[in-house]
Parts: sequence; structure tokens; C-alpha cells
Amino acid sequence: MSLITLRDACLAFGDRPLLDCAALTVREDERLGFIGRNGTGKSTVLKIIAGLTVLDEGELQRRTGLRLALLEQEPQLPSAPTLRESLIERARTLAHASSCTPEQLHGIDRESWQLHSRLAEYLQRFGLTGEESPQECSGGERKRAALALALACEPELLLLDEPTNHLDIDGIALLEAHVRRMPAAIVVTHDRAFLDAVATRIVELDRGVIRSYPGNFAAYEARREQEAAAEDATRRRFEKFWRQEEVWIRKGVEARRTRNEGRVRRLEQLRRQRTERRDRIGRLKLALDAGERSGHLVAELIGVGQTFSTRTLIEDFSTRILRGDRVGFIGPNGAGKSTLLRIILGTYTPERGSVRLGTNLQIAYFDQMREQLDPRATVAEAISPGTDWITVGGERKHVSTYLGDFLFPPHRAHSPVEMLSGGERNRLLLARLFARPANLLVLDEPTNDLDIDSLELLEQHLQDYPGTLLLVSHDRRFLDNIVTQIIAAEGGGRWLTYVGGYSDWLRQRPLPRPQTPAAARAAVEPAPAKRTPKSARLGYMAERELAALPAQIEALEHEQTEVSARMSQPDYRAQGPERARSDAQRLQDIEARLQRLYERWEALEARAGGVPHDAADGR
Repeated sequence: MSLITLRDACLAFGDRPLLDCAALTVREDERLGFIGRNGTGKSTVLKIIAGLTVLDEGELQRRTGLRLALLEQEPQLPSAPTLRESLIERARTLAHASSCTPEQLHGIDRESWQLHSRLAEYLQRFGLTGEESPQECSGGERKRAALALALACEPELLLLDEPTNHLDIDGIALLEAHVRRMPAAIVVTHDRAFLDAVATRIVELDRGVIRSYPGNFAAYEARREQEAAAEDATRRRFEKFWRQEEVWIRKGVEARRTRNEGRVRRLEQLRRQRTERRDRIGRLKLALDAGERSGHLVAELIGVGQTFSTRTLIEDFSTRILRGDRVGFIGPNGAGKSTLLRIILGTYTPERGSVRLGTNLQIAYFDQMREQLDPRATVAEAISPGTDWITVGGERKHVSTYLGDFLFPPHRAHSPVEMLSGGERNRLLLARLFARPANLLVLDEPTNDLDIDSLELLEQHLQDYPGTLLLVSHDRRFLDNIVTQIIAAEGGGRWLTYVGGYSDWLRQRPLPRPQTPAAARAAVEPAPAKRTPKSARLGYMAERELAALPAQIEALEHEQTEVSARMSQPDYRAQGPERARSDAQRLQDIEARLQRLYERWEALEARAGGVPHDAADGR
């Protein structure tokens, strides 16, 4: 059954059409990966589906009573004493803005206690308590909070706009698991590994037209290469034929003598087609200048330690970075990746240990918070203050020409930086970064807000970069394709070095110690209150029940993993909607059953004095 249908959708901002008679249908049990260049209108399409933006022309049909949840790229949280209260108010605000029916709004009020309960659960899963002040939350905390609300609303169609920005790798993996369980979803993201994991169909918005490709992103890449080659061949044939006809009409006398009026009309039509044809959007033109060679040693850390407040970020860490190394830094948000980077660069002095920097270092630093950009300066001033010319790689260029390489049209050169979108600011910072020679390139989350085409081009140039590269990123495929060494936060201030990329780190990292189901649950929930010794003894039947619980829980968790893996297969939709509904219902039943078993486990443990039988046996 169709949840959403767009027909002949048209929308333009000024003279630039975002949708040009576009069509889209979203059905049950589909998870759409929505891709396209920055500025093509992907976020706008999500707002149209959510009812927050109106089409100029065309038709939007939504199934009656359809429950939607939208996560914007930069979610706004209403002012409130606590984060939990702010999110509840946000739920009502979005429901009003998306023209919910009075019955749906009443449903939010009637089920408010259930929403509170589910919200508390999802906030905890994303590392939040709900008691934080929304005004003091970081961008990453706001994103995780808004994600928790979207999932807690239990929508039939989930709309996510760049959900992986500001999430660490563990958070992305958690989100993947939740999205795969959704009845339907549309996800705008540049994270190719995320798309491979969750998408059942890729939808591309290109020059106002929506195109659909079955399968995940890997299948899309193979199909799109074939289409691009065919499109280029068609364009070349068109241009050749048009030039031949232009030569013919310019002969003048021959054209008039033959009186081939049909051929003349055909040429006029070709001219109109060529004028109206919307050419493929340009690509970034990057050039990395590694400058002079640095010394063989870039940086050496010996016994470095750093504490923030009462938390240890780095404990007794030693490493040596040599010229040409390509190092990736990974770890949870707040683990200290940016702090460790600044220590390596010598801009931050650690509390303990020593740092030795190499010679002849020319450093270019990409800051994830874009603090290097003055919001009051113009785009041109951000690149070349005080002059209209810039020298890049020994070539002198006008600043407008150089900005054109990064997809900024000439009239945008005098726009203030504060008027740029997130993707445009990222491109501007890259332009500023690559405008000067550097033999040590430091990139702190460079992939946020970049579209896939720009991301892949940046990837290609970094692969050819001859200098030393330090990269902080949560983009797993980006790390795999670029770095040859991983420095990972392993918890408790421990940092370890691994050879290879992200996938190699997954294979090499130490496995976590196995936990009993009760221990795993206790990690995220308060320990049950201890009972008095008088109630500590269990009867015969209760002892047998307690002994059987681990096997029951293990079997259910195994089945849960199998069903989730089956539902994430690219050809899963071919098995039909009945199978999809059956599997989704089974996952819900398993979760409910596990919840009851966990609670029973803890109750029996509390009565027995808190010592589970499997722990006593050493299992």
C-alpha cells in the first residue's frame, strides 16, 4: 500500500526549479535512501512530505491517518527547563505545523504518558538523561535528542535529514538498527555505509527530476555508472548533429535554394532544446599542494596524559607519526579526539608526558566547528583578504575563478559567510584550506554536509596527497578508503594504534568481555533494591526458573538477530508484504518477551541475594 504519492510536483525558488514535474511513491516496508547534490532540494522534499512546505504545482497524497516523524538537518529545540519537556513541546509544534488532524493531536495528549516512557528509553539509548538544559546542549546532543523523539513517536513513515552528522560510530550503528525496524523511512544522507546497511531503494534528485534505483547504494553505484555513460553518449550525438545543422544553415544560399523548410524548423527546435537543456551540475575542482617536504619525524608523543574535570581523556599514550603517514582517529563523542589532535599539533600542552614536533611542518587544519571562518567577512575575503588574486600550486588565479572551482558562482563572492548553508561553508573552508601549501593536513570531521559527489572527489584527491594526513571522521567508508593507520579510543583514557582502516580495526580490536543479560541491562538501568535476607531464599520451582532464564533469553536474542539480518537483505522486498509484516510483528513480540524475561531475571536475582546461577557456575 502506498503511504505517500507525489505527482507532477513542481517547486521553484526564484528562477531555479527544485522540482520539475517530479514523481515519487513511498510504499510500506520501504526504506528510501535520498541522495543528490547540495542545494538540489532534498530537505525541501522532506518538508513537502511532512506538510511543512507547499508545492507550486502538482499533487501530494498521504494515506489517511498516516503517522509521520521528521528529523531536520539542524533540529531546533523549544525553550524549556529540561530537555525532556522541550522534546514534548517540539512534538506538539511539529504536529501543528504539519497540519495534523484534531484526532491526531488529541492522540498525542491522550498517549502523553506512553510517549514520555518511550522517550525516556530512547534518550537513555542515545546517552542522554532528559534532564539536561536544552539551551546548553551541543549540536550533537540536540541531534541525538531529536532522534530519540522521532523514534519514540513510533511513526509509520520516518523522515531523516542527515541523521549521522554529529553521531559517533556507535551511535550510527545504533541508529542503523532502529531504522531497519521502521515500517517505512526516507533518509537523506551522504554516509554510503549507512545507505548500504539500511536502504532498500535509492532515490536521486537530479536537476528537478526524481529517479529511483532498486537496492542499496552499492547497487545504485553500478547502475548509475551505466546511465552516466549512456547520457554522455547521447549528449555527444546531440552536439554533433546540432553542429552539422548549424554549418548547413550558415551556407545561406544553398539553404534558401533547397527550400527545406522542415529542416530549418528542426534546427530552430534543436536550438531551443540546447538553450533549455539543464546541463549536469558542476563538480568540485580540487588541487592539493603538499608544499616542501617535512622532516622524517612529524610528531612523537611519550607518556601523554590529559584529564578534563574528573574524567581521564588520555592516559599514558605514546606514538610516533612519520612523514607520509595517513592516520585516522576514531572514538565516541567526547572521548578526546580533537584534544589529542591539538596535542599532536603542539597547540595544546598536555598535563603529563612530552611532545616532540618534527621540522619544516606546514600545517593546514580543517576545524569541524568552522571557527576559522569569520561570519561577517565575504566569501572572497575568507579566501584572499585584501586582494583579488590568489596563487595556488604556483598558478595565479582571480579569486572568483578559484571560488568557481568550488561551485561558488561569481555573484556569491561578495555574499557574507553567515548567509551560507552548512554544505557551502564546508566547501568554503576546503577552498581556504587548499589555497595554501601544506605538508601536514589535519581534517576534523570534513565530510559533514558534503554531498556524495563532492565527498568522493575529496576522497580521490586525499588518496593522491603525498603529505602527512591526520583525519577524524565517523564515516566508515571514507576511513577505509583513505587511512592506513587507526588510533582508537578504547575507554578509560586508553588509546591504541592499529594497522589499516576502519574494517581492519573491527577485526583487530579486543572483543568486549561477555556479559550476562542482567549485567548488560544493569549497565543502562539502576540496580534493583536489595531485599532483606529473610526473603533471600528461593523455592524449588523458582530456582529452576532462574536457571532456565539465560538459555531462553539467549535463544530469543539469537532469533532477533536472525530476523533483523533477514529484513536488511537487498532482495527482502521480493518476499512480499505479508512476510515483512510478519517479521516486523515478530520483532515486536521478541522485544516485549525479552523485557518480561529481563524483569523476571532481576526479580529472582534480588530474592536470591543478587547472585545469578550462571555467574556462580563461571558461565
